[in-house]
Amino acid sequence: MKILLATDAWAPQVNGVVRTLQTTVSHLERLGHEVRVIEPGMFRTIPCPSYPEIRLAWVRRTELSRWMDEFSPDAVHVATEGPVGLAVRNECVRRSWPFTTSFATKFPEYIYARARVPVGWTYALLRWFHAPSRAVMVATDSVKRELEERGFRHVVRWMRGVDVELFRPGRKDFLEGARPILLYVGRVAVEKNVGAFLALDVPGTKYVVGDGPQRATLQRRYPAVRFVGMKSGAELAAHYAAADVLVMPSRTETFGLVMLEALACGVPVAAYPVTGPRDVLGDSGAGAMDEDLAEAVRRALSIPAEVCRQHALRFSWEQTARMFLGNLHPRTAAVADPVLGVAS
Repeated sequence: MKILLATDAWAPQVNGVVRTLQTTVSHLERLGHEVRVIEPGMFRTIPCPSYPEIRLAWVRRTELSRWMDEFSPDAVHVATEGPVGLAVRNECVRRSWPFTTSFATKFPEYIYARARVPVGWTYALLRWFHAPSRAVMVATDSVKRELEERGFRHVVRWMRGVDVELFRPGRKDFLEGARPILLYVGRVAVEKNVGAFLALDVPGTKYVVGDGPQRATLQRRYPAVRFVGMKSGAELAAHYAAADVLVMPSRTETFGLVMLEALACGVPVAAYPVTGPRDVLGDSGAGAMDEDLAEAVRRALSIPAEVCRQHALRFSWEQTARMFLGNLHPRTAAVADPVLGVAS
């Protein structure tokens, strides 16, 4: 099957959405499907206000329409609600093409944290965006329930996976500092609530892996914290493996891929009991959740590495890709695959 994927989140951005999409594309291609990605690097871009690391595309409809005609996809998936996703969504609506979408980021809560725009206003806009979608894919049952309560329709599950060969237990001496080593991985931005992690009064050494608009401010405020910037691949895996606990201070995750990556490295998770951590950790015993984040850290430190690793092994990227395929809505019934339930 020929699949068109429209996304505003793509390399050189480094985040969980990008890793999910890139890995899914790789597995779709291994399964014999052809994927064409429409992403910001194909257009003129401008920096996102207050977040210049993210580039916003200026999409010309005539150019986009020509690319869609040339590729003639069997199915279209709109992964993000940014300019690229909006342009492809609108073109599909104009052509009466069926398409699917993803809800991977709680933009209403993010925008409220930055600009105090009421979340109800932004959710109304997102309901309009996703309304024509034949399936709105979300990572967890909690997010599915939340969106349905807010009036979203056709919400379906699309789980996440983890590369358990790349992310695996490794050397603890890779990172220096007094033990325990407490690790945060992700964007350094106000909506991620990183300050709650850095302010914890707990023994040990804190590391921050990632970058973002709040980094300079937090680095000045917490000089003892080790900010090491963005990491990827084997170097990222080594940082996880060397830590004693991953601290997840965010209250606005739809999933939190970093938790799976840490667990695959045998590292427990400490988090608030909110959407994302509740869904990933469940009753696995691989992490600790508490409204007192310091207490969650203390409890997580006693969790054996084997419990964490075994929980992560339940999440397969191939299963994720097949679930994605099953959620697609091909343009014609002729491309249905009797094994996967979608086009081949």
